[in-house]
Amino acid sequence: MKRRTLGRLLAASLSLALLAATPFVRAAEEGPDALIKRVSVEVLDAIRADKEVQAGDMTKVLALVDGKVMPHVNFTRMTAAAVGRNWRQATPDQKKRLQDEFKAMLIRTYSGALSQVNDQRLNVKPLRASPTDTEVVVRTDVIGRGDPVQLDYRMEKTPTGWKIYDLNVLGVWMVETYRTQFAQEINANGVEGLISALAQRNKSSGGASGRKP
Repeated sequence: MKRRTLGRLLAASLSLALLAATPFVRAAEEGPDALIKRVSVEVLDAIRADKEVQAGDMTKVLALVDGKVMPHVNFTRMTAAAVGRNWRQATPDQKKRLQDEFKAMLIRTYSGALSQVNDQRLNVKPLRASPTDTEVVVRTDVIGRGDPVQLDYRMEKTPTGWKIYDLNVLGVWMVETYRTQFAQEINANGVEGLISALAQRNKSSGGASGRKP
């Protein structure tokens, strides 16, 4: 599978699994598999109900993703894992800028994928975990017109509920994919080089660089 195709599949699949931020009590009590199942239905319903989102109105799609999808992702952990060992060497300012640019890149990617979602649905498999576990893998299949796509979510329990910090599509973990790309850039141009590359990518693609978390 080509890198671009894989990236779009990763983004589309994650977009299916995420939507609105939930109240503290409900989010804290809801299990990870129940969360994935509930919000996958909600996101599809929201798309079907909004003709402008279906038509690709990127202003509305960006607002939906930034305000509703991203609160369910642990961006600090995801960014640190994607940057790898070089994260420890980055200054506090560099870490903030890395996280901002990484988030902007994902918002742009998810927005493009979200506008293309239509008739998919999610089949959540039985959760293999103990009630005391604080990290789990939720395994699902995305059902659409073609063959089912295996999709796994690494999730962690936080005081405000379960959050996603990595995603596996067809045996490929998203963080590992970005880690390889980021390592190549850092080896060539350092941490500042990676920040500049992400910023340029966001700027050239009309991304949301600079948006506050």
